Amino acid sequence: MGILTSHQLTKRFGGLIALSQLDLDVAERSIHSIIGPNGAGKTTYFNCVTGFYRAEEGRTFFNGQAIDTLTPDRITHLGTARTYQNIRLFANMTCLENILVGMHPHLKSSWVGAILGTPRTRQDEEQAHTEALRLLQFVGLRGKGDFLARNLPYGEQRRLEIARALASRPKLLLLDEPTAGMNPRESLDTMAFIRRLRDELGITILLIEHNMRVVMGISEIVTVLDFGEKIAEGPPEQIRSDPRVIEAYLGTRRVAGVGA
Repeated sequence: MGILTSHQLTKRFGGLIALSQLDLDVAERSIHSIIGPNGAGKTTYFNCVTGFYRAEEGRTFFNGQAIDTLTPDRITHLGTARTYQNIRLFANMTCLENILVGMHPHLKSSWVGAILGTPRTRQDEEQAHTEALRLLQFVGLRGKGDFLARNLPYGEQRRLEIARALASRPKLLLLDEPTAGMNPRESLDTMAFIRRLRDELGITILLIEHNMRVVMGISEIVTVLDFGEKIAEGPPEQIRSDPRVIEAYLGTRRVAGVGA
């Protein structure tokens, strides 16, 4: 069993099936991609894993622990974090403040300590500030802690969102289209950055991505969804030539579905 495992996961929206008996196993310290046409169920799966949706059938385990009934904050506390297809930063807060928000699950100070300004609370705040500065440097935003998030260029906003996710100390990072809207140079830089997350921090990466050059260049395993079902899985070179994958992307049978 990998760090994240789903068995027979099924999610319905009324009469529409967004995920159908999905089996997925993500190996620890791997870079694993989920691809598929629009409506394939990719983001629906992320929402189930992170507790925003409750699957009607099946089980999901993180580090061997069932997480099906846990709330999003509990799942985050166990060691998962995610980013979103549409950037969700606190636009009118500084870069440093955005990262400090991400540290909340691991801060030990109580509200009483915050009001009274106890030594323990001050020490906790100093450590959090130091760690936030370290994360800014790691993602390439050194010196921009006081910048408002909305004033950063698009690519730097993406990096800030990842820094905020890293602030919760994840073992598993779920990235939803991390290169969306980027030019080829930015996409290459992001690929190298994702490798650093895995190689230097030991974080397992599960990503949704439409840019096939990124998927084929960075992934060790690729899972392909179509209409909520897994139609193929394997290393990139195998997926590239799979006739079912080619049909899903280029065939004439595409219809509107549920869940990106």
